[in-house]
Amino acid sequence: MDAVWIRVIAAAVIAYFCGCFNGAVIVSKYILRDDVRTHGSGNAGLTNFYRTFGGPLTFVVILTDVLKAVVALLIGRWLLVGHLPALAMLMNSPEQAYSDYWCGLFCLLGHMFPCMFQFKGGKGILSGGTIIIMIDWRVALVGWGGFVLLFLLTRYVSLGSSSTGIDLPIVTWFVYRDWVLLVLICIMGGLILWKHRSNIARLISGTESKFSFHRKAAG
Repeated sequence: MDAVWIRVIAAAVIAYFCGCFNGAVIVSKYILRDDVRTHGSGNAGLTNFYRTFGGPLTFVVILTDVLKAVVALLIGRWLLVGHLPALAMLMNSPEQAYSDYWCGLFCLLGHMFPCMFQFKGGKGILSGGTIIIMIDWRVALVGWGGFVLLFLLTRYVSLGSSSTGIDLPIVTWFVYRDWVLLVLICIMGGLILWKHRSNIARLISGTESKFSFHRKAAG
């Protein structure tokens, strides 16, 4: 097998396993001894963790999900940047962009479908938000800007989160005009929307819960 493909596959595998370190599951199962996925929405994400447990351990969840994305992309850059010149010349985009989008996709897959936790993970917004910050400030500005604006106007975390699944492919195309990157971000955006499908249904029916900074018991 060509050495470049070995690097590409290795970067994907490492990024996936980095993504598997789900902060909400790790903290709830091994520190609190109470799996967050048995409470509230059943989602292994920051919002459900905060609503269920609250407290300073929420920051441990945030730190875990941010750091794993940073590590995944940095290792990917170390493995791939400098080894994809043909692709960069053909598509006229920086090698780092291909590395970040590629590893970002697999880190997101690990977060959503962690093999060490029965493939029941989170919805990828915190890790995904970290990934887009590392990718490009313009992509991050649109992705985070849309999320924050919709959240502040409606207090629906899921509405802001779902919007990123649509915003990110659009801004990626305008920034890079690159079909390879567009395909990768469309897969990521599609995964985000698919993971939020029940939230979207509740938003349409008017039964979705709004976020509150006061911890409430999960039902």
